[in-house]
Amino acid sequence: MKNIKILFMGTPDIAVSMLDRLVKDGYEVIGVVTQPDKKAGRKQQIKMSEVKTYALEHELPVYQPISIRNEYQELASLSMDLIVTCAYGQFVPKELLDAPTYGSINVHASLLPKWRGGAPIHKAVIEGDKECGMSIMRMVKKMDAGAVMSQCSVPILQEDTTGDMNIKLAKAGADLLSESIPKIIDGTAVFIEQDEDKATFAYTIQKEEEHIDFKKDVQSVYNHIRGLIPFPVGNGVVNGKKIKFHKVRMIKENHNHQLGEMIGWLHDGYAIAAKDGYIIVDEIQLEGKAKIDAKSFYNGNGKQFIGKIVE
Repeated sequence: MKNIKILFMGTPDIAVSMLDRLVKDGYEVIGVVTQPDKKAGRKQQIKMSEVKTYALEHELPVYQPISIRNEYQELASLSMDLIVTCAYGQFVPKELLDAPTYGSINVHASLLPKWRGGAPIHKAVIEGDKECGMSIMRMVKKMDAGAVMSQCSVPILQEDTTGDMNIKLAKAGADLLSESIPKIIDGTAVFIEQDEDKATFAYTIQKEEEHIDFKKDVQSVYNHIRGLIPFPVGNGVVNGKKIKFHKVRMIKENHNHQLGEMIGWLHDGYAIAAKDGYIIVDEIQLEGKAKIDAKSFYNGNGKQFIGKIVE
């Protein structure tokens, strides 16, 4: 297996786990394709993807096409046995997918056909799913619609955030990939077509989806907030100022407060009322400020917000 040449395509941290496993399993990674560097943060500094950072540290060739649909020819001409992708972020043209000896596979963070698209982990947590997982499938032109050869399931615990699940799924996906590639090479892999009638979609989170509606039941509000941690982070508006919720808990408890009302210090955190309970905020961020712990917030601006409604 060690003479197998692989072209890897991926961008965020979860993809680093897949690339790292390929390297540790002894495959020859002939190139790493990742998204172009982009400006990030308040200072708009140029930032490399996590995959590029790893590739440079391990002296792997890096390719960053702005549009791979129009810039695939050099990659397609490489001598390679397999393409492995994970959260790359661009549609890959058929001419490139068909180039390797053993074709192209994608490691996707959901139990396909559920949650096809760019934000499957976010969506699974936000919707209150009890499990998610990793799938390895053939790559086809249609988004995440290829035949599946292997899957593994990972439970979503009540306290798990998207960040927590990202870590768990990264390891599970790397293990699954390690088990799957030898089967592809020796011809024992069985690919089963997905049931299109059961397909659901998890498109990339939009700005409006970052807004938290405290008028919903407390479980739904809690799921929504933890599904946006650590990125892009859920928010609400109080007195015309945006506040972000970086760390929260949930308490189911009857109360007579208005929905969205900021209660103040309760259950060792800063409480906000929702239907049938409270969201207890442990880390919060006021617009234009750094995030702080709940106690610091309460002792500072927090007391002035008591009785205000989070819109």
